[in-house]
Amino acid sequence: MNKKLTKLFIEFFESNQASGVILILSMVSSIVIANSHFGTEYMDFWHAKVGIEIGDSISLKYSLEHWINDGLMAIFFLLIGLEIERELYIGELSDLKNATLPVFAAIGGMTIPALLHFLLNQGTDTQAGIGIPMATDIAFALGVLALLGNRVPISLKIFLTALAIIDDLGAIIIIALFYVGDFSFLYFVLAIGIFAGLLILNRLGVHRLPFYLIPGFVMWYFMLKSGVHATIAGVLLAFVIPFARGDERSPSYKLQHFLHKPVTFIIMPLFALANTGIALTGNWIEGLATPNCLGIFAGLFFGKPLGITLFSILAVKLGLSQLPSDVFWRHIIGAGFLGGIGFTMSIFITMLAFNNPEIVQISKISILLSSLVAGTVGFLILNRQSAIISNHSD
Repeated sequence: MNKKLTKLFIEFFESNQASGVILILSMVSSIVIANSHFGTEYMDFWHAKVGIEIGDSISLKYSLEHWINDGLMAIFFLLIGLEIERELYIGELSDLKNATLPVFAAIGGMTIPALLHFLLNQGTDTQAGIGIPMATDIAFALGVLALLGNRVPISLKIFLTALAIIDDLGAIIIIALFYVGDFSFLYFVLAIGIFAGLLILNRLGVHRLPFYLIPGFVMWYFMLKSGVHATIAGVLLAFVIPFARGDERSPSYKLQHFLHKPVTFIIMPLFALANTGIALTGNWIEGLATPNCLGIFAGLFFGKPLGITLFSILAVKLGLSQLPSDVFWRHIIGAGFLGGIGFTMSIFITMLAFNNPEIVQISKISILLSSLVAGTVGFLILNRQSAIISNHSD
């Protein structure tokens, strides 16, 4: 793999290091408050409705939780989309030789977890949770990797970042195809019409960001009303923002650079605070033995490392990819366990998959525990490999 990291990749990696720490603090704070004397008031706060209504036809009045999950998270997906675009044009995914290994690894890391969850939940009310263990949380995965510092090769950081980005793209496709609410063909056509218009602006060489962002907001509203999850509008918008040469004068670069800090320090912590307020009451421990929770754990803890490692080995053995010279198979196994850190995307899909609050709550607990165990094992494996390499070099 190419070790000449671009400035934007370094910024992206470093921002996710910080985001991982902040997400942990936000998650712990939310759980503690939810189980304190202020727990009821805390949960009511996130469900309080805010917004505006214009006549009988236009309504933007939703709960704070809804605004975060459908509104602010669209900005998160916009940033992810811009990063995918950069990787495809000039990043690690622009070179087929470099891209194939994380692509195959990501495919394995999505299919095996989904299969394990499906086998345990086929024909049940929780079968819709099949997408929950398919996702990798970029911020947490890179945050754990950052704890190892320079003891892990840069090639592995690139591999895990590319894998997580492809993973997110897969999750976005799954959301768009399978987690659709009450579908409105009219609103969907209006949203796609705006997207087509923005594509034309792109082809005409229009580089002024307001000409994309203002219609992009309208596209988001129409997508929200269509029943297709509104965050998809963020991804679509990312792919019509002009990339040009990808340098600092590029509209895509400017927007991605601008969004890093707000997403890292505002949007992601708010998402964690609003969605991890889990009250540990009743028989929640017994709930972890349900097929859905077992499917989530099996997918994230077993399926992710198995799928990532197995598909990587197959890709190399078949001559479709090559392992970087400074990366060993134990590195890939360790990265596979870090891929089992679901958190953001897994929780996001959970809330799309289920309407039952009890199932949502116990699913979140399962995601957090599975991610914690997978992340810990991944860290220990990579730390051990670093020690072996250090001893051999001495």
